[in-house]
Amino acid sequence: MTSDEVARPSRCAAPALGRRAFLRALGVAGGVVAAPGLWDPAPALARADSKVKEVETSDIGVTLKLELTQAPFPCEAAPSPYRDATVMVFVPAHYRAPEGDELDLVMHFHGHVTTAERAIKVHKLREQLHESKQNAVLVVPQGAVNAAESPPGKLGQQGGLRRLCGELASALDTPSARRALGDCAVPRQAKLGRLCLSAHSGGYRVAAACLRLGGCEVNEVYLFDALYGEVDAFRDWVLERKGQSGRDRHKLISHFVAGDVRRLNLELERALEAQGVACLHERRPGQLTRKQLLSGRAIFIETPLAHSAVTFEQNAFRDCLFASGLRRQLRSSWFEKKDEPRQIDVRSPS
Repeated sequence: MTSDEVARPSRCAAPALGRRAFLRALGVAGGVVAAPGLWDPAPALARADSKVKEVETSDIGVTLKLELTQAPFPCEAAPSPYRDATVMVFVPAHYRAPEGDELDLVMHFHGHVTTAERAIKVHKLREQLHESKQNAVLVVPQGAVNAAESPPGKLGQQGGLRRLCGELASALDTPSARRALGDCAVPRQAKLGRLCLSAHSGGYRVAAACLRLGGCEVNEVYLFDALYGEVDAFRDWVLERKGQSGRDRHKLISHFVAGDVRRLNLELERALEAQGVACLHERRPGQLTRKQLLSGRAIFIETPLAHSAVTFEQNAFRDCLFASGLRRQLRSSWFEKKDEPRQIDVRSPS
């Protein structure tokens, strides 16, 4: 553990509200908890029957396996065989609730033929968030279980992302979750801070649905060999904040390998440049500087890696988070030599 990191969280938490007091504080109508103030500008809906199914504590943080009613599945409006309502949540050990009561989220959508629990392990998502030192919470909803497709389920409905985030905030504010998280418990009655979406492979379809229909502001998007379609959704989202700069802009980083994904990335790059958006394109690993990753608006990175390794083998997810507008509360040496071609760090096999 380095000097600028903190020890694992205490398992001791402050006394929490009882279930009835908690529900009264939020307000209950017809079995649905109205959670005003959780997700500005519009109140989100959260169900009282959110569940903490499993808790895993390690030196780098706490992982919660939740069962949420606003998870992508089951989705009665679009009948499918998928019924798993799991949402995996990781809170890094260094996380501390910010003074402004805003909760920053990084939501990752997994690809085909896998599960959320497997993806969070294989792609080293927890480790990379921890190493980025960002004061944010990782969320990995379960998509179609072990399927060769990626329907968005309830996240393909108007306001689906907002409802999921609202229920998530309520679930993390329950006594069982607060006890599990200890010192790294999230703000009470949190407001949505910055929201970054991430997708590997077929997860692009869910990310695109969230951009079109989600009902809450998405600040950044990271694609990991994932642009198989929906080019217009990502183009339009970047262009929505074309006139904004700094943290107010919409920022896209897309890593990709050869094939159709490369072709569609080049198509998106041309479409954005035709609308006056300055794009950055890295053709050799490390060609762009860390400063360019930080300040860019639309960044396209060609990588020699295998499709399954794009997210983690060269710490691409971690570096997206380092260069993000998320609010870090720990010092980092990542920005040293930020004006030079950046060093590519290869993750050791584990």
